[in-house]
Amino acid sequence: MAALVALNEGDRVEFTFLQNLLGLTPGNLSVHLQRLEEAGYVTVEKAFVKRRPKTWVAATPEGRDAFAAHLDALEAILRQARGAAERGADDTSVPHHGDPEEGKGK
Repeated sequence: MAALVALNEGDRVEFTFLQNLLGLTPGNLSVHLQRLEEAGYVTVEKAFVKRRPKTWVAATPEGRDAFAAHLDALEAILRQARGAAERGADDTSVPHHGDPEEGKGK
């Protein structure tokens, strides 16, 4: 899904740009992109430019939708965690366990 971050806003990006952005090896990125392509989340286009191979990657509408749903799910988890933390800070009935070494008869 990290690749979809770079692809979410624009049209298409070069493979090498994506590789450098994500800090992945060419082989590792290729495997990730292949999985995303199989899921219908990206398209991969290969061509020769001045006799040199170039690869471009673009998010599909399905990929952008899946990425948005992923972000929504992460935001929901964060909201739940924040709510639980706030309730825990206000709830004096929850015992504080403190130091696990405390009370072991040192």
